[in-house]
Amino acid sequence: MEAASPAGPGAPGAASALGSLLRGLRGRLFTWDILKTIALGQMLSLCICGTAITSQYLAEKYKVNAPMLQSFINYCLLFLFYTVMLAFQSGGDNLLCILKRKWWKYILLGLADVEANYLIVRAYQYTTLTSVQLLDCFGIPVLMALSWFILYARYRVIHFIAVAVCLLGVGTMVGADILAGREDNSGSDVLIGDILVLLGASLYAVSNVCEEYVVKKLSRQEFLGMVGLFGTLISAIQLLIVEYKDIASIQWDWKIALLFVAFALCMFCLYSFMPLVIKVTSATSVNLGILTADLYSLFFGLFLFGYKFSGLYILSFTIIMLGFILYCSTPTRTAEPAESSVPPITSIGIDNLGLKLEETLQEIHSAAL
Repeated sequence: MEAASPAGPGAPGAASALGSLLRGLRGRLFTWDILKTIALGQMLSLCICGTAITSQYLAEKYKVNAPMLQSFINYCLLFLFYTVMLAFQSGGDNLLCILKRKWWKYILLGLADVEANYLIVRAYQYTTLTSVQLLDCFGIPVLMALSWFILYARYRVIHFIAVAVCLLGVGTMVGADILAGREDNSGSDVLIGDILVLLGASLYAVSNVCEEYVVKKLSRQEFLGMVGLFGTLISAIQLLIVEYKDIASIQWDWKIALLFVAFALCMFCLYSFMPLVIKVTSATSVNLGILTADLYSLFFGLFLFGYKFSGLYILSFTIIMLGFILYCSTPTRTAEPAESSVPPITSIGIDNLGLKLEETLQEIHSAAL
């Protein structure tokens, strides 16, 4: 008599079920929409990497430290392109009509955006690279909280898990920096620097939430045009107050000018493309995706600045991307305001339009069956 299989008759069925589960998970995590979101996020990371590399070259090789001048050039480009575009539009989208209705709101938005850029860059003079990398992540929970109360975003458990995974990847990257010896500067006043980073990260969160609201409710051109207009005015005033001596001491040549132009172009591309990505995802998912920007800067720094390589950087990149994919795999939901007559929770999410359409089609198909 033939002996019975120790696995039992249910083993093939269990294996088949496990295989189906893995295929379903793979099909959900690696859809075309998620891959497209990843690609767009990494394009933004490369733009941030370009701004970091050019700034570091200016500071280390040419001893030029003028973050407000760099930002001013970017806002001027936004003004010349998008604000002028608004000026020639007709109807309610015209520049004058927008200013009559919402000028004070866009002044506050421009102030938040300008100061966020300035505070983060200025913090490097006081605190350490590790502190900036870690505390800069404070903007993500602030962004999620603002999205909850202002945009009525409603998150699921997997979103919080995904954010925790991304932050774990950032911690791994910081540990790799320490082991590689990149953490040499102890900073002149760590407490002041840490406070500047927290303030800058919070202002970035405010700016990103406003950007998501304007881009999804109004238009990308209106957001960029208003940021270009008021960003130029505010940065010009601040430039004359805090950086005129630094600018006067710059020994200009074509290399320094080229680095300023490269920084401005990278920043202009970042500002121009980010609303497009936010419109199809959300500000939170974009901020998770661009956590890899520091890693790209490191990889370029291996050749440009002689950084030491560590395998932990690859691990960090993998962990961050895993958390980003987890976050994008499930769309968030939007709750209606309390005074609205619409039911409190709808099936309309703010993340990944492709995923929402896919879920809707699946629900219709199930109902039909």
